[in-house]
Amino acid sequence: MWRSCLRLRDPGRRLLNGPAGGPIASVGPRPTHPALARAYAPPTERKRFYQNVSITQGEGGFEINLDHRKLKTPQAKLFTVPSEALAIAVATEWDSQQDTIKYYTMHLTTLCNTSLDNPTQRTKDQLIRAAVKFLDTDTICYRVEEPETLVELQKNEWDPIIEWAEKRYGVEIGSSTSIMGPSIPAKTREVLVNHLASYNMWALQGIEFIVTQLKSMVLTLGLIDLYLTVEQAVLLSRLEEEYQIQKWGNVEWAHDYELQELRARTAAGALFVHLCSESTTVKHKLLQE
Repeated sequence: MWRSCLRLRDPGRRLLNGPAGGPIASVGPRPTHPALARAYAPPTERKRFYQNVSITQGEGGFEINLDHRKLKTPQAKLFTVPSEALAIAVATEWDSQQDTIKYYTMHLTTLCNTSLDNPTQRTKDQLIRAAVKFLDTDTICYRVEEPETLVELQKNEWDPIIEWAEKRYGVEIGSSTSIMGPSIPAKTREVLVNHLASYNMWALQGIEFIVTQLKSMVLTLGLIDLYLTVEQAVLLSRLEEEYQIQKWGNVEWAHDYELQELRARTAAGALFVHLCSESTTVKHKLLQE
């Protein structure tokens, strides 16, 4: 997919080699979406109070133990996850903490807490429609009219993703240079709503989490469908920022920190979706057998 790439100043970044040109002129601010209470905002840090982390299987699923204490959610519910693989991943987050527990690095734990407590009490239908609504402000559907170098870069990098999504799901999405964005057909929304309905509530929490990180439903679909890697999805979501960095240079720590944080959150969301989805698939196959 990344047909010809140019190494930027940071070797961790890879972007399509576009022709040189002048500064960016955008159609407007990067599209945003009304804030949604998707997950808990955990406390920042705390001194580590446990030595060992383990998992056990209970009646409701797999539990996490910190020494001899069972992990609880913010609403004091027993922290129970539906699959052993997800339990191991969460236990690894807790076990990897050093002298200080840095809750802001524990994205899987936060997603599990949100799924268990459902603090905003949203239904499955509300989760699905909240995710699909991001199509109205999807990052890769908004295009600039100048400079030509950025216009070409967006066309070369974003058009193939939109074309893939349209072919994969049999829908029309398109793009626009208007600040209002493209007009998404009702049929497209209906198809994607039906597709997302095949996921369970846990996986949908993860999908919405990814969408809010990438500001793109289309990139999220590409990621969870394994058409894109985390690194590709993140760079595609930051195409204009990466273009500016390539032209004007990198703020030594700020840009790097932002990029790594976005990769970490997106990777955690993708892992969460797959681990939650696999649990449902395995159970279904076992019942059939």
